[in-house]
Amino acid sequence: MRRPIIAGNWKMNKTPSETMQLIEELKPLVRNAAAEVVVCPTSICLFAAKAAIANSNIVLGAQNVYFEDKGAYTGEISCDSLLELGVTYVIIGHSERRQYFAETDETVNKKVLKVLQKGMKPIICVGEKLEEKELGVTSEVVRSQTKKALANVLPTDIEKIVIAYEPIWAIGTGLTATSQDANNTIREIRAAVEEMFPGRSQDIRIQYGGSMKPENASQLMGMSDIDGGLIGGASLKAGDFARVVNY
Repeated sequence: MRRPIIAGNWKMNKTPSETMQLIEELKPLVRNAAAEVVVCPTSICLFAAKAAIANSNIVLGAQNVYFEDKGAYTGEISCDSLLELGVTYVIIGHSERRQYFAETDETVNKKVLKVLQKGMKPIICVGEKLEEKELGVTSEVVRSQTKKALANVLPTDIEKIVIAYEPIWAIGTGLTATSQDANNTIREIRAAVEEMFPGRSQDIRIQYGGSMKPENASQLMGMSDIDGGLIGGASLKAGDFARVVNY
């Protein structure tokens, strides 16, 4: 049985001191959570987060990484640096990275392979734009993104991977796919994994990442193929995030 995973993507919010404060508020609220709990602060706050999550069940994630080990890549961060800070998960290919920072299916795949090579776990984001949804090509878009992200991945690494289905039209808008629509699309993602890795698709966890919040978490998490959530705004308040974690 797949263990649910609830990850908070803090985006460009919280200073190092605010990071420590939020985690201290969160720890007692999620202490007995059945789900795996992940927080993903900005890179400059990872050191503070590492200290704050000590002796807790909270796992540390990063929002981005580069696919080279070192070199003249101003502003980037390496897997080795993340490992030294105790990072377990890395968000890769978030729609905001694709939209604002020229992330492509190719760079997503390179990052996925590097993260796995270094022993960390990728949270791979896939999802359709509003115009793609309206054209009825959601399935084709998420299947293509999934297959390109997983190119050259070893079958033995599948269980280390998390995929986050985040319909771009639902991110930060307050709009949410219906639980059944979200589940149906996640089934399409799982089917794409099955086509690439026969017999392994039930080993991969797939989150929903489009405005999951306390009010809809239980309904979404009650669906057959939804294994967790990649939480944006609701992860910035300890009480709200804990309500999602403890859905």
